[in-house]
Amino acid sequence: MREIVLVRHGQTEWSASGRHTSFTDLPLTAEGERQAAQLAARLAGRAFAAVLCSPLQRAVRTAALAGLEITATDDDLLEWNYGAYEGRTTVEIRQERPEWTLWQHGCPGGETAAQVGARCDRVLERARTMLASGDVALVGHGHLLRVLTARWLGLPPQDGGLFRLETATLSVLGFERETPVLLRWNS
Repeated sequence: MREIVLVRHGQTEWSASGRHTSFTDLPLTAEGERQAAQLAARLAGRAFAAVLCSPLQRAVRTAALAGLEITATDDDLLEWNYGAYEGRTTVEIRQERPEWTLWQHGCPGGETAAQVGARCDRVLERARTMLASGDVALVGHGHLLRVLTARWLGLPPQDGGLFRLETATLSVLGFERETPVLLRWNS
């Protein structure tokens, strides 16, 4: 059975400080570049039928440093749109809305979990067709990849909140017989 390898981009200034980063196109930090380059050894010798990547520079640069040849950029792999909460930390947001969680409340002027889930469903539909030719790599962002994992497992998008994901990590989705499963996480 074929696998889908999830690659989260390396560290940025905002990911290091816990600031929500969706459409702000930040570069990797020096640490993020180092993290991404370390992925290359772990991916060496692995062939992919397709490598789909978010068009944002932090994802594209991570793919390049990891030795992946992007076959297509995909806007559906963009990070959750945080709207008015772009650039803010959870602590800052909770000073105004103490009960707020991204997973349950979404973001004013941004996306809901269901909207992100719909994008992830489209990505997974495309990836499933590509699996007939080989493994597929998806290079993207933390919250988006967490929702994508929940959808792969048949869970509602909000259950992506159950999967903490660090920067510059590899995770693997696959099958047990014909059932979609999580093979590796946050490695």
